[in-house]
Amino acid sequence: MIKNVGTIDRVVRIVVGLAMLAYALKLGMPETGWNWVGWIGVVPLLTAIVGVCPLYSILGVSSCSTAHK
Repeated sequence: MIKNVGTIDRVVRIVVGLAMLAYALKLGMPETGWNWVGWIGVVPLLTAIVGVCPLYSILGVSSCSTAHK
């Protein structure tokens, strides 16, 4: 698989993923009944770690420079 997630995109995905997981685990966040939605934060974390986003592949998008492919 060709990497299609660039460095800045990876950092943003990690920050968003960790924030969503903190919401799911109620770490400093209020109990709302919707905290389970925060588990979706696993997806951006995994795509940041692997460097490949399946949706980017389908759409033909890449935030990665050609040197990283």
